[in-house]
Amino acid sequence: MLKLLHRTFWLLLVVLLVAYAAWIQWRPASHFLSDLRSSLAFSQGSDQGRGNLLGIQPELYRADYRSALHLHRKLAAYLDQAQDEGLLNPKTVVVLPEHIGTWLVAVGEKREVFAARDLAEARVWLGLSHPLELIRALLANQGTARFSDALLRMKAEQMAADYQSLFGGLAETYGVTIVAGSIVLPEPSVAEGVLQVGDGPLYNVSLVFGSDGLPIGQPQRKVLPHRDEDSFTAAASDQALQVVSTPAGRLGVLIGTDSWRPESYARLATQQVELLAVPAFLHGNGHWNGTWAGTPSDLRSRASQLSEGEAWLRHSLPAQLAETPARAGMAVFMRGQLWGLGSDGRSMAVQRDGQQVVDEMPGARLLNLWL
Repeated sequence: MLKLLHRTFWLLLVVLLVAYAAWIQWRPASHFLSDLRSSLAFSQGSDQGRGNLLGIQPELYRADYRSALHLHRKLAAYLDQAQDEGLLNPKTVVVLPEHIGTWLVAVGEKREVFAARDLAEARVWLGLSHPLELIRALLANQGTARFSDALLRMKAEQMAADYQSLFGGLAETYGVTIVAGSIVLPEPSVAEGVLQVGDGPLYNVSLVFGSDGLPIGQPQRKVLPHRDEDSFTAAASDQALQVVSTPAGRLGVLIGTDSWRPESYARLATQQVELLAVPAFLHGNGHWNGTWAGTPSDLRSRASQLSEGEAWLRHSLPAQLAETPARAGMAVFMRGQLWGLGSDGRSMAVQRDGQQVVDEMPGARLLNLWL
């Protein structure tokens, strides 16, 4: 009897392991159902042949990241709308929001990831779907938030490939320059026109793609990670801030909270920056009109009774563009609902004589600034 129970136990264990292995490999086909509409919030100025900054404030949901093709269709629909509005030309610089590439970590994942109640549950399903890769990534871990680091690290190569294929492909298809928001990758670099990942720390980076579909310059690393990301992303040096040449002028990219630092603008000013792009992300619903917590920390003593939105206007791009040679800039936020995180923020176009902020309306919004 004991021998029979022993054999039964091992048989059940084998069956369970086979079933688990089959479950890991199974990736059901997904259907695309998403709102592809967008509306033009405003267009400043007129076409003088000097190009334009075009911000896309997308409305994204978890289903948009089931595949890179899903996200491509949605962003292409926004660009089609911009084309219909006469806003695309060879000197157009398209600005997308922070972390639009980071969520590519969910591409190709199982239904359980997308059906999860919140991000914590989705992360568990993601880890269960890749046990061996997760173990290897945990061993190579370099952040204090080990699980977050490992999940991003284990999918980094595919994320980098999808990021370049997606945003480089859109830039080439529409004949424009694209500031591709941002993505979190381990020690990324560009070699021979290809975005590659390394074995070092995770960085929140942005990459600019030219109309030939290829990266312009090296990935721009974030210097001052937000408190929500500093446990798994490393801070870059001010020396990492770079200016790249585009058909519309010399462009500098400041990711999120980097746009609050006077040192960031001073560094770009020495490189004769002419245009500024700020991919931004503000999680949580209703935070724009809520009390500002004072982030970055060196501004906390000045928080007083400002709202988050007022703080963005007083301390970030609108207040600091005049300290550089730049003639215009744009800050673009992501909207939508991703695993219960919520989102907020109102994108803005900034010139030396003032700024215009997108109004608070649902749906994806386009904002345009002729140069």
